[in-house]
Amino acid sequence: MSEVSERLESGFPHDGHRPDDPGAQGPVLGEGDFRYELTGKNWGNLPEGWFYKEATAVAVDANDRIYVFNRGTSPMIVFDTDGNMVDHWGEGVFKNPHGISVARDGNLWCVDNGDSTVRKMSPSGELLMTLGEAGKPSPKMSGVPFSVPTHVAVDPNNGDFYVADGYSNASVHKFNEGGELIKTWGESGTDPGQFNIVHNIATDRDGMVYVADRENHRIQKFSPDGEFQMQVVNMSRAAAIYIDTRGAEDLIYIGEYFGGIASNDVGTNLGPRITVLKTNGDRVARIGTEPYGSQTGRFYSPHGIAVDSKGNIYVAEVSHSDYGRGWNLEHEHGELRSLQKLVKV
Repeated sequence: MSEVSERLESGFPHDGHRPDDPGAQGPVLGEGDFRYELTGKNWGNLPEGWFYKEATAVAVDANDRIYVFNRGTSPMIVFDTDGNMVDHWGEGVFKNPHGISVARDGNLWCVDNGDSTVRKMSPSGELLMTLGEAGKPSPKMSGVPFSVPTHVAVDPNNGDFYVADGYSNASVHKFNEGGELIKTWGESGTDPGQFNIVHNIATDRDGMVYVADRENHRIQKFSPDGEFQMQVVNMSRAAAIYIDTRGAEDLIYIGEYFGGIASNDVGTNLGPRITVLKTNGDRVARIGTEPYGSQTGRFYSPHGIAVDSKGNIYVAEVSHSDYGRGWNLEHEHGELRSLQKLVKV
């Protein structure tokens, strides 16, 4: 049995070091310079009677405010790094929250896969721009924006942004900062440049574009013009991607779903987990080896991911929609965890 497994079985929390974070508890996961203590239960101090249901995405702005896009009491809940709620908004605006990212100007791109729109919102919830017509998706696999889109990535150099149009299209759409469509690329398939659920998207400091091609179990890298550069394969189901550009080199944080089938749902090293890569595809760390579950030190299905200025990781998890497993787990265990903070040690 691994050291982490022994800790999970015994309930022994970690190696004795506890970070200065009120929500931190449980085992230390990861390796090398990427070791984290997990909060275990839902992170964030919600008012009594509030719930996430599913936190589908999370973003951190330049001031380390954490924005949690979710399908519960309020679509957007804003926290400080101690987990205190400082704002909330979005009631009556969003049908089915899916993706959130921070624009170059500090505003927020919010993707609603329920009505096939992409909305630009201020940090306080003011609607600034809407792309797509609510409730009128384009035909499936037409390549026309949008048919159940998923996420947005922003080029830090010029404000161009990319929309992952992934559930009913197999496309990436590039827009300029003003919202004008520049180009579209991608098609259904498994070859380089093709997609099977464009589930998440991110850019590095040079404006290169990285796509979490979920059901093809890989990350694909493209130039800003959509030219295929490379791919990282042998992932589990690559669902969430965030690139931290604040250090000496860019680091890619990937949230992976469980990658097996029902008979292997107690197997190890199949996901769900977090993987950290360099931009050349080299893996520098993997966080989590155990099967999905409610135990501290495990994940359900990492659906959104972000990192703050201290290197702490925020993971938004879905479970209800994960092939029905979540409903059974909730029936057995009560409301499921939907947001974890991984505190760097």
